[in-house]
Amino acid sequence: MAQPSLPDSLTRLLAALPKAELHVHIEGTLEPEMIFALAARNGVSLPYDSVEALRRAYAFTDLQSFLDIYYAGASVLLHEQDFYDMAMAYLERAVADHVVRAEIFFDPQTHTARGVAMQAVIGGLHRACQDARQRWGISAELILCFLRHLSEDDALATLEAALPWRDRFIGAGLDSSEVGHPPAKFARVFERARAEGLHVVAHAGEEGPPEYIWQALDILKAERIDHGVQAVHDPALMRRLAEERIPLTVCPLSNQKLRVFPDLRQHNLPALLEAGLCATINSDDPAYFGGYINDNFAQTFAATGMVAEQAYQLAANSFEASFAPESEKSRWLEQLKR
Repeated sequence: MAQPSLPDSLTRLLAALPKAELHVHIEGTLEPEMIFALAARNGVSLPYDSVEALRRAYAFTDLQSFLDIYYAGASVLLHEQDFYDMAMAYLERAVADHVVRAEIFFDPQTHTARGVAMQAVIGGLHRACQDARQRWGISAELILCFLRHLSEDDALATLEAALPWRDRFIGAGLDSSEVGHPPAKFARVFERARAEGLHVVAHAGEEGPPEYIWQALDILKAERIDHGVQAVHDPALMRRLAEERIPLTVCPLSNQKLRVFPDLRQHNLPALLEAGLCATINSDDPAYFGGYINDNFAQTFAATGMVAEQAYQLAANSFEASFAPESEKSRWLEQLKR
């Protein structure tokens, strides 16, 4: 069945709304063209003959099949300038989508395991955030994420290796293969992160059960849940998320691509909003999942029939859920009222 089109007025509203993006993996913004350009610059051999062949490989059946190609794409990132170029390309695109605040995930273990220096990873990304603010006015910060399919000891070592650049990232997160790797596995490293004054977020309840969300909240002390769409299966959890205003960073096109919701019309984002949750829309890994943040807004609204009131609510939620200073949040919320 063809997806219904949006009224022109709603299309314009979704595109123009100021918004925050709180769930985007910078390595997941690597477009095939940039992968090939960096591979050529760095002398890296790729298992694909062309940009088109790489795009055709983006046929995922679940989270793991996506991660396999995601890590292959990241292999072209070797030097500080590579990380800078990747981040600047994303930030320029985000500005075009009227993102005024971006809280960007990065996975240092993906790179340090290949011999890339932590300083190169953080240095390139941080410099891009600074330059983007100066050039376009966007507020951008970094959140260091641990790969949950690796050990907690590896995560602890990664955090310690990153701490010399503690002033260049604001939070710690948990991502990668969810099922079989519950948040409780990482209790010590998040205790250490909190002791360093870092904000805490965690992927939970994408493919994993509601129990993973409980663990993220009670053991990791997560301030935000990334994804969290499985919460609807636990009424007590839904009540807690609503009452405590614990944000969910929902990624609709990612959920569709990875078959969490094979049909976007079945997505439970409207139900999350109706239940009073602080849900937001984000792009996750936009180069791989077929859409940046405005694409996620437009396609989700078209599929679910959401209306302008919900668009304003989602934008307001994104500012409330961000770790930006209260003065900036207030300024952005004022912009929504114009």
